[in-house]
Amino acid sequence: MAANRRPHDEALMRRAIEIARRAVAHGNHPFGALLATPEGEVLLEAENTCRTARDATGHAERNLMTEASQRLAPEVLARATLYTSTEPCAMCAGAAYWVGIARVVYGLSERRLGRIIGAHPENLTLDLDCRKILGSGQRRIEVIGPLLEDEAAAVHEGFWTAG
Repeated sequence: MAANRRPHDEALMRRAIEIARRAVAHGNHPFGALLATPEGEVLLEAENTCRTARDATGHAERNLMTEASQRLAPEVLARATLYTSTEPCAMCAGAAYWVGIARVVYGLSERRLGRIIGAHPENLTLDLDCRKILGSGQRRIEVIGPLLEDEAAAVHEGFWTAG
């Protein structure tokens, strides 16, 4: 894990995990994300909406990045951190890159998520580290994670096997 942890990283990760729980309560997959300033002020939050919006691209991070790019100035985004309950998939990492955020902090790794879910038809995971995607561009984005991985994994317990 990177050494550039901030004092509020764990608290904001726990909030992202709570957003993931909220997504489940709203009938969606257990993923949540938020965007915060370097000082830890929450700017925006988003849940997964794949089921309720009937949109396979309705991932929490992609939803958040769309709203952020529409509502926040580029100079705000260039300092912001994306906190996400689970490592961003290729699509969501790409969205974070194009929006121009400074940092990504994630809870559950994509690899461990894949082991939890298996070959579930609603979420066929990509075993692809977001660092590989984010490190392939011209913009530097710091990545920290996994952070509080067991807590982030707990949100998925039983979800993908339930009827």
